[in-house]
Amino acid sequence: MTKQYLIILLFFLSMHVFGQSQFALTIDDVPNTKLFEQNHFQANLLNTLDSLQIPVSIFINEGLIYKTTSVSKNFELLNQWIQRDYTLLGNHTFAHSRYSEVGFESFTQDISKGLSISSELAKMYKKPLNYFRFTYNDLGKDSLQKHKIENYLNEKQYILTPFTIESSDWIFNHLYEYYLKNDNRVEAERIAESYINLSLAYFHYFDSLSVDQYGRHIKQIYLCHDNAINADYLSVLLEKLTEKGYSIISLEEAMQDEVYQQANQYTKKWGVSWFYRWMTDSKNIRQLMIKEPDITDIYEEYQEYSK
Repeated sequence: MTKQYLIILLFFLSMHVFGQSQFALTIDDVPNTKLFEQNHFQANLLNTLDSLQIPVSIFINEGLIYKTTSVSKNFELLNQWIQRDYTLLGNHTFAHSRYSEVGFESFTQDISKGLSISSELAKMYKKPLNYFRFTYNDLGKDSLQKHKIENYLNEKQYILTPFTIESSDWIFNHLYEYYLKNDNRVEAERIAESYINLSLAYFHYFDSLSVDQYGRHIKQIYLCHDNAINADYLSVLLEKLTEKGYSIISLEEAMQDEVYQQANQYTKKWGVSWFYRWMTDSKNIRQLMIKEPDITDIYEEYQEYSK
C-alpha cells in the first residue's frame, strides 16, 4: 500500500467517523402563554417552526394554560401546537413540580393531570402521546426515588425522554427579556449572540465527546424551551448548525440509537446530560464537566439581574 493511498484511505475513514452529525430538537414548557399574550396573541416560535417544517418534539405543561386570564385563547394555542404535522407530543406534567421535592404521590398526580386536555387533542389528531420528560430533569434525590418513578413510567408505557445537549437557554432568555423590557436592544442582541455562540460550542463539545466515548457521532437530543430568545433566534442557531454539517431528525429516530439503551447510572436530582448518566466514574464525570464551555460570565450577569 503506497503512502498516498494510505492517506486517501485514512481521509475517507475519518469522514465516516467525523461525518454529518444528527440531532433531535425538543422543546420544553409548551405553550408559553405569557409570551403569547405579550405578543398580542401571536405564537412567534410556532410561526418560526411553521416556516422551517422540521421535526420537533414538544413537552407540554398544561398548567400554563391557566397562567393568564385568556384561557380560551391559550387553549387554542395548545391546539395549534398539537395539530401541527411536524410535532411529536410529550407530557411535562401539569404544574412543573420537582420530583425530588414533592415526592412520588404528588408527582404522579401531576403527571396524570398533565394529560387532561392534551390527551384528548392527541386523539383528535390521531397522534401518540407516550413520551415523558421530567421537569428540571430531576429523576429523584436517590436511587429509591429514581427506581420507583421509573417503574411507574414503565407501567404507564411512557418513554422517558433524555437529552444529551442543552445550553441553559433559560438563563440567556431571562437576560434577553430583561434588556428588552428596559428598551436596551443592544444588550439584548449581545445576549442573543452569546446564546448562539455558546450553543454552538456545546454542540461541538458533546459531539466531540461522543466520538471520544463511542468512536462515532451519536444521534444527539437537544433540549431548549418555548421562550422569547428562541422565538427570535432559534432559526439563526439552526441555520448555523446546518452550515456546520448538522441535520435535524425526529426524536423517534434519535432514540433508535443504541446509546439510549444504556442504563441510567445517575441517582442525584441534578439535571445533567445523559452522557454523564451513562458513566460510573464520578472523577471522570467531574473532569468532563469542567471542560464544558464556560458560561460563568453569563450566569453571574443572570444572578445580578434576577435579584
